[in-house]
Parts: sequence; C-alpha cells; structure tokens
Amino acid sequence: MNTTPKSMQGETKAPFVLSELAAFCHSMALAPESAHAAARRTLLDTIGVAAAGAETVGGLASRRAAVEIWGRGGSAIWFSQSVTTPAGAAFANSTFAAALDLDDGHRAASGHPAAAIVPAVIAAAEQLGSSTDRILTALVLGYEVAVRISSARDFSRLRTTDSGLWCGYGVAAATAWLAGLGAPAMAHAMAIAGQTATSQAGTGWTRLGHSVKEGIPWATANGLQSVSLAASGHYGPLDLLDNPSVYNRERLLGGFGRKWVIEDAYFKIYSCCRWAHAAIDGSLALAADMCMAPDDIDEILVETFDRALTLPNQFDPQSSEAAQYSVPFCLALALVKGPTALLPLKPESLGDASVVSLARRVKMVRARDYLDAFPKSTPSKVTISAGGRRKTIEVLAPKGEPQNPLTSDELQQKFLTLTAELSLNPPQVQALQRAASGLGIEQTSTELFRALRCVP
Repeated sequence: MNTTPKSMQGETKAPFVLSELAAFCHSMALAPESAHAAARRTLLDTIGVAAAGAETVGGLASRRAAVEIWGRGGSAIWFSQSVTTPAGAAFANSTFAAALDLDDGHRAASGHPAAAIVPAVIAAAEQLGSSTDRILTALVLGYEVAVRISSARDFSRLRTTDSGLWCGYGVAAATAWLAGLGAPAMAHAMAIAGQTATSQAGTGWTRLGHSVKEGIPWATANGLQSVSLAASGHYGPLDLLDNPSVYNRERLLGGFGRKWVIEDAYFKIYSCCRWAHAAIDGSLALAADMCMAPDDIDEILVETFDRALTLPNQFDPQSSEAAQYSVPFCLALALVKGPTALLPLKPESLGDASVVSLARRVKMVRARDYLDAFPKSTPSKVTISAGGRRKTIEVLAPKGEPQNPLTSDELQQKFLTLTAELSLNPPQVQALQRAASGLGIEQTSTELFRALRCVP
C-alpha cells in the first residue's frame, strides 16, 4: 500500500530517510541473539525502575488518569489490576519508568530510550499476543530508530536534549513492526509521531520541579496512537528528517543492522540526571580515600562540561524532580547519607539540613578540557578541600557506562533493591525477575504479561 499522497509522489529521486528506516525495519525478520540478550537486560532494568516509580506522585496520578482518558482495553497497567488501551497502559508504565530518573540511556542519544520503548512494546504485544522473539526484536528496532534519530542532530545547537522530542519515533517503528504494518504505513506513523512530538516548552528556563519532566510518557502514548492513525490512512511529513542542516543522513542510515545500539546502553545506580553521576562517583571515591566526614569538607569543586551547568542545580530543591536535576544536592546526599540514598532518591531526603549545608559548599565550573566531551561522554573532575588538605580525581566514565559497566549481578541487585520499594512478596519478585531475564529462553510472553500484573 502506497500511502504517500499523489501530489508528493515522484518529487524526489532519493528515498526519504523515514521511508528508508521503515524499509530497514520492515525487512527485519528477527534480531540476532546478542541484541536479544541486550534487550533482556534493558527489559529487566526498566521493570525494576518502573516498580520503584509506580508509587511516586506522578506514577499514581498516571495510573488513576489513564483509564479515565483512554478507557478500558486489553493492556495492563503494571503492578495493578487496571487494564486500558495500549496507549493508556504505555503512558502509565512509561511514567513509572521515567519518574525517578533511574532509567537506562544511551550516550549517542543523550537520553532515555527504554522508558518509552519497553512500555510501548509490552503494551502493544499484550494486546496482539506477540511471541517472545517478536517482542525482543521490536525492542531492538525501536531502540535503534530512536537513538539514530536523536544522535543525528547537532547537539551544540539544541535548546534541550529532552527524550520526549525523539523517543516517539522509536515507539512508532517498534509497535508498527510488531503489528505487521507495511513499510509505507510505518514511515507515516514515524512521521506523525515526530511532527506531533512534545514541545518541552518549559525546559531550560523553568526552575520548578514537575512530573512532566522530559515528556517521555506523552511521546510514548503519542507514538502508539500515530501507528493507529497511519494504519487508518493518516499521513505525515515523510521528509521530516531530510533537512541536512538539522540531521546527519549518514548517522541516520549508515550501517543499519551491523551492530545494534541497544548493546551499548548505559544503566544508572543513582536516581538523578546522568550528568551528575561522574561527580558523585568522584566525590564518593575521594571522601573514602581521604577518610573524611561530610562536616570536615570546606569545599567541593566540580569541573564539568557546559551542559551540566544548565541544570537548575538548586542547593535546596523543593521536589523530588528538582532534586534529580541538581548536581550539588545529589552529590551531597550521596556523601551524607550514602549512595543507597539515591537508589532511589526519596521525598524524605529533601530539606535535610546537613545535606543542604554540604550542597551549598559545592562549586561548579566549566572545564576547558571537556568542551567537546558531550554528548559522547559526561565527565567530571572533582576536588575536595578539607582542613588544609586538597585532593582531585577525574571520572571520565561513570559507573554503568559500556566502558565501566554494571556486572550482571549488579544489575540483578539493582532490580531487587528497586522492586522492594513496591512491597512485592518474594514469589512476585522472582516471577518478574525470571520473566524479564529469561524471556525467550525459558520464559514465554504470557508469563511476562502475567508477572507484570502482580499487585503489591
């Protein structure tokens, strides 16, 4: 089916980028096992993060509102008895996954693909009754498309790197493939998702913490709805990615299928913006090496890349979301309360006098050495001054990056720590852990869907 309007057909000899991406995805039978193994890691991590995020203010609000907005359907809102449409379920579950800023990310994209892709694919697959291999391949394809589109931009010219601006493309590609749409309809689904993506109008200037954050849940639901619209005949601007002043065509299309980007995802151990993690790692290492208590510290100097200085970085944030975007506060919290206070960051940590006092002693400056570091890396150099002593450490790759990865055991322990936040009983946790880690090996998609419907 050629859904391109007649007025557009034959206007250009070069295929549109979105048409090329759709053709690549449509031609894919199944992704290789190495990519499926990476998808299982991402699935496990996302479910664990979502379990902790389900009881946040934004998570509870999304669970309550999703059925009212989208009505009842065949897809589950995780960790509850509620069912709604795929778009509604994906919206709520994506909110859970993104709420605590513990979701995975990818350096090339400078953002968070899985919090959108995983809930969308699971919600669509549950309604379609998809097999495990198709679920895993859809995760791989959605991740691939989303990261390629984000990484094809010139980050130095972007007002914001918010994931809601680009993750919907991946949602549309993954769920259109899962539903068996033809390449033309898939291309239009991506075009519609991109054209109607979240604006993120407040990012960069608002200093108020808010549960909308990067707009990931909205882009997720929008991506699913774009597939339905395209399948019904709506069409979008297929040349959306063909502006060479905005998108690098080689990054969009080069080497598709040679190596899958999901294999290079990073995973987080602190409930805050990735841009803070190197500074936290460095501060914890220095404090341990210098054998000092937080009260002994006179100053912490954080030399970092420019983008990290654009965060609100409030010393005394008034909401969990504002705290997630404060390098000084999260660094101080880790030193005063220990790193487990960021797995996850909890509302009761806000306003702690000792944490706020130390945060005020954190000074952030631009590092000339890191002018071209972002988005390929998010490094920091930390110097602690205390009682006449002064020591410096540089962290180029925070824990969880592919070059400094979490081990399988560490990833499993993160999952167990976060699922404990939801007060699930041990059999429920074990069922979730087996279903995610063993999907397509000894676990079926039905077992995954059943495990996600567990109620605390």
